Amino acid sequence: MSAAGTAVESSADVVTRLRGAFRTGHTRELTWRTTQLTRLRALLTERGDELAEALRADLGKSRKESYRTEIDFTVREIDHTLERLAGWLEPEPAPVPAALAGATAHTVQDPLGVVLVIAPWNYPVQLLLAPVAGALAAGNTVVAKPSELAPATSAALARLVPEYLDTDTVTVVEGGVPETTALLAERFDHIFYTGNGTVGRVVMAAAARHLTPVTLELGGKSPVFVDRDTDLKTVAARLAAGKFLNAGQTCVAPDYVLTDPSTAPALTEALAAAVESLFGPDPATHPEYGRIVNERHFDRLVDLLGSGRTVTGGDHDRATRYIAPTVLAEVAPDSPVMGEEIFGPVLPVLTVDGLDEAIAFINDRDKPLALYAFTQDPSVRARLLAETSSGGVGVGLPLAHLTVSDLPFGGVGESGMGNYHGRYSLETFSHRKAVLDTPLG
Repeated sequence: MSAAGTAVESSADVVTRLRGAFRTGHTRELTWRTTQLTRLRALLTERGDELAEALRADLGKSRKESYRTEIDFTVREIDHTLERLAGWLEPEPAPVPAALAGATAHTVQDPLGVVLVIAPWNYPVQLLLAPVAGALAAGNTVVAKPSELAPATSAALARLVPEYLDTDTVTVVEGGVPETTALLAERFDHIFYTGNGTVGRVVMAAAARHLTPVTLELGGKSPVFVDRDTDLKTVAARLAAGKFLNAGQTCVAPDYVLTDPSTAPALTEALAAAVESLFGPDPATHPEYGRIVNERHFDRLVDLLGSGRTVTGGDHDRATRYIAPTVLAEVAPDSPVMGEEIFGPVLPVLTVDGLDEAIAFINDRDKPLALYAFTQDPSVRARLLAETSSGGVGVGLPLAHLTVSDLPFGGVGESGMGNYHGRYSLETFSHRKAVLDTPLG
């Protein structure tokens, strides 16, 4: 196992070393926490171009997209935490019953210990370093495991993190399944995993052996309901921007659209126009359009293209891992594209008779990570909020709820458990410890 910032260590040695560092109490100090966060911010701002080049190599991301969705996103999260961390760590008083008159009670945020963060390949900078920032803010030591499916980014992070962060308390471990399996055999105090449900079950089973708490940020088929009363040009522009960001490889990307039969034709036409407005007549040549991460995912996505009538897109090139932004109409609920999370640039549009059928359709499937609605009707919004379950809801704009640091981000059911961002990251990586102080005299 290669552990950045150290000699070659076994996973057991890495965890033992970090646990020893945690037990010194050094990471509990506010100055240590803020120093690490400030250094992590410096890594992103000073070496952002190196990370952007790695992201281009792995995913075809443009420099602009890399900064907007990965580097600057994480910087904003760090800034939000630095501004508020001291206040978040203040003890919170609690009332005591009359029988304990004279006593005082409060809670404190206690660091957990050694945290393992396992990141995915689709946003390999943000989805590693944003959880790491939360773990450091909470006063923990951290093993950071980048994705081997984004090898250039993994190598860049393994090289850069030890240059900026305290190598006694933060270790980057590179590798694939064998290295991850070895890490999961160890006892951590919290495991934070972002990825798919199949691996999420493996992580949870491994954690159960040590009764280790887990946060699972998974995915699922995030639905979109488009009401008949909406401005379809605006809806299509926002849907296309959210769906085809990072070539559709986003866990909260709109996965499929539900609308009524009279609205569907105009909506699909508007989506085709929106795609051309975003990426021009040939998205393969557009500098802001990315590529599929590898050939296995490319082949999986190509197999889904026949699930409906192609309104726009459908072109693909395996040599460059390019799949055009694609909109499918006349899609059946049991078609291949509806059988799994798409996680790519294919957007199926299905028809339902109305809101009742849309709600039933959503509820008959696994709980999604996000649900999106485009409607002017307050009663429609209220019903979707009250009668469906999802990790988060975006009304009028997909993906944007992730950018609000004071909102928790996480899933429910098959789309995950636990949440983070802002203060919720501190809560995730801490134990809220109860303290009762009763005078002796």
